[in-house]
Amino acid sequence: MEPVLKVEKLTGGYSPRRPVLHGLSFEVRPGEMVGLLGLNGAGKSTAIKHILGLLQPHAGEIRVQGATLASDPGAYRNAIAYVPETPLLFDELTVEEHLRLTGMAYDVSQDSFEHSVENLLDEFYMTPKRQAFASHLSKGMRQKVMIMNALLAGPQLYIIDEPFLGLDPLGIRSLLDKLVEVKREGAAIFMSSHILSTVESYCDRFVVLHHGHIIAQGRLPEIRQAAGMAADEGTLEEAFYRLTTDGGSHGKIS
Repeated sequence: MEPVLKVEKLTGGYSPRRPVLHGLSFEVRPGEMVGLLGLNGAGKSTAIKHILGLLQPHAGEIRVQGATLASDPGAYRNAIAYVPETPLLFDELTVEEHLRLTGMAYDVSQDSFEHSVENLLDEFYMTPKRQAFASHLSKGMRQKVMIMNALLAGPQLYIIDEPFLGLDPLGIRSLLDKLVEVKREGAAIFMSSHILSTVESYCDRFVVLHHGHIIAQGRLPEIRQAAGMAADEGTLEEAFYRLTTDGGSHGKIS
């Protein structure tokens, strides 16, 4: 099965003289959720910005649905929906107007739009806020709007950066249920989060970044082995702690 996202030997950052990322290679396949893990400053946000096309690689290649940003920018961007750590909304637009704007951007049909919006507003407990301006929403509600926009777009690839910040327990449950649903339908999900217990429960594979290098990747048994643990014992959090406090001295998995 061809990967939806394929990153090969990516080196990059904000300055060519001081790269943040060093030779990253990984992929996310259809119907798969991959967790991106790392301490603050490990390079997670920089990697995501490269995938989104906000930064240009110094070396290496990124493909989404087989296309690079340079070869087919329209297809590349249309295949991605992004939920950032900090919600970015237009204060003068209502919740429904944000959804309508996304529907137009991703060419969602009117029938599909009406059906999806009603379901999303209900699932995220946002129906009473349908006509509320973004400026009047709490941070958690603003984050829900970002998530609903991504789900409305229905892309092949979801890129989600710390999605649980500001969400209440019902919002977290609604998001996780929807991610399971879209994954079952064949979407690929690349998610960065510090909540390792949740990542362990929902992700199929993991990529561990440390100082801009991949120090482990694979399923949980492989992450444990990279951390010097038995393949069938220990949590993801325990393995992550060993890997990052030892500087990744247990080796890499490719």
